Amino acid sequence: MRNHGFWRPIIGKLLSNLNKDFRRIRLVRLYSTELQPQLSIDLIKIMEQRLSAIENRSTQLQRFLDQPELTPSEYSMANKELRKLRDSVDLISELRAKQKDIEELKSVITECQDDKDMQQMASEELSEATEGEKKFQLLLLKSLLPKDDADERDCILEVRAGTGGEEASLFAMDIFKMYEKYSGKKGWKYEVLEVAESDLKGYKEAIASISGAGAYGKLKFESGIHRVQRVPVTEKGGRVHTSAVSVAILPQADQLDVKLRNEDLRIDTYRSGGSGGQHANTTNSAVRITHMPSGITVSIQDQRSQHMNRAKALKILCAKLYEIERLNNQSSRSKLRMDQIGSGDRSERIRTYNFPQGRVTDHRVGITTHSIDDVLQGEDLDTFIDALLLREEMDAIASFSST
Repeated sequence: MRNHGFWRPIIGKLLSNLNKDFRRIRLVRLYSTELQPQLSIDLIKIMEQRLSAIENRSTQLQRFLDQPELTPSEYSMANKELRKLRDSVDLISELRAKQKDIEELKSVITECQDDKDMQQMASEELSEATEGEKKFQLLLLKSLLPKDDADERDCILEVRAGTGGEEASLFAMDIFKMYEKYSGKKGWKYEVLEVAESDLKGYKEAIASISGAGAYGKLKFESGIHRVQRVPVTEKGGRVHTSAVSVAILPQADQLDVKLRNEDLRIDTYRSGGSGGQHANTTNSAVRITHMPSGITVSIQDQRSQHMNRAKALKILCAKLYEIERLNNQSSRSKLRMDQIGSGDRSERIRTYNFPQGRVTDHRVGITTHSIDDVLQGEDLDTFIDALLLREEMDAIASFSST
């Protein structure tokens, strides 16, 4: 006899996961439809100028590499530049082939006025070729957009309880664990660097290192104020409270990125205490590093080893200094960074988690999902992340066309 009962929960779980995927794809598609870039004549003209420049530069480099008198250094530099252009050149070749097909099909339609069947066949092929041309134009447009070099880096996650007392610290713990689960689903390494617990075992502050391909580029728009609306465990009257948690995502860096000098650092050691330090409070294992020029201070007491706490503190300090340097070089993003971090006040929100209604809303892209549990499990978080990355791409296209 077939055991239908054995397969029923497995099939049910598969269908449930498919429904979640379809729901996320549908939300992002709805958002992407509104942001679909229009390849205007002016935009295509700008792009064609850049494509011609790439083609000319590629031809120049090919001719340069053919010269027998090149030094090894000259050959290496030219070959490196040519390799960077290779993907774009291949796409341009595909685009030129499509454009050639389009011209030939237009000629066929013009010359075969009396052959309706031939005209219809050529018209259908022309429609397909035009769609193909647009596809390659969009791919090339994306390849021409400015890229953030930090997108491929690992990142530092900082979560801090804001307005709301103990309830804010409990939600900070939920958010911190949400990113841990999301990282696990992405195959990223999630290392807890420091946790400061509240009286109810929530997190007043928590810091983690997230390592994996493109971790910062994927998570960078999670920075900001996350607001929660729910009945706290300490509320006896059943009233819904509003609390806030601030999230900061920083690209990881090292001492070479920020030119960290020993003479700029004041390093203090002290006895660990409280959560995380109860096993090490008889030795000076805790470390506090102060960067004198900026005044930034980082304290770590998570590990029993002073050496390990020092290494973790330096990692966080380098990330903070690197972000400051990046923002100084990109003044247009400086205000955005301040808006993202904010003061932890409930009015400065980027996302709201409403437990009574079971919904999560991202106020920057106007997307709402009614699967709050899935979001906090790290499963539906891509609904917002994908839409935010899409908006960044569309903003870059708009900036490209106005330059």
